[in-house]
Amino acid sequence: MRELGSAMPAFRLVDTTKDETFDSSSLHGSIAIVAFICNHCPFVVHLKPQLAQFGRYCQDAGAAMVAISSNDVDEYPDDSPEKMKADALQFGYPFPYLYDESQDIARAFDAACTPDFFVFDKAGKLAYRGQFDDSRPGNGIPVTGNDLRSAVETLLAGGTPSSEQKPSIGCNIKWKR
Repeated sequence: MRELGSAMPAFRLVDTTKDETFDSSSLHGSIAIVAFICNHCPFVVHLKPQLAQFGRYCQDAGAAMVAISSNDVDEYPDDSPEKMKADALQFGYPFPYLYDESQDIARAFDAACTPDFFVFDKAGKLAYRGQFDDSRPGNGIPVTGNDLRSAVETLLAGGTPSSEQKPSIGCNIKWKR
């Protein structure tokens, strides 16, 4: 897992929802959530409605959020930019959904799976990296986003999230060969 306190990697990626370039510099000075997701992973599918709800919470609370898909679309065409845009519209994502075609950004973040969440404080330092919550497909635990929300709430209140953090569990990022 990426080391707490490390700086947010800089990136410029296409926002599939607006067909324009998103620059990570727009996140500077804000609490920022970077979520690595994709369209097809059952672990992401399991939380999509709550992920959209969490995005609205962040928007209302003054925290910035973006999602990034880094999967190999040649092998996984359901994760293509066109389908990313359709997915974002279907689920009402209020955040940019960015396409990392080169996979360089996933590597820079040390992202391992989908979903994988990274929360940065206003100084751009990593304060949380880990799971959305304890819910998994088929385990019967409701999707709440408690782990991620707690980290964001703590930062919004001026605190530091606990370093006791559970890593994300999901589908491996589909790396190009």
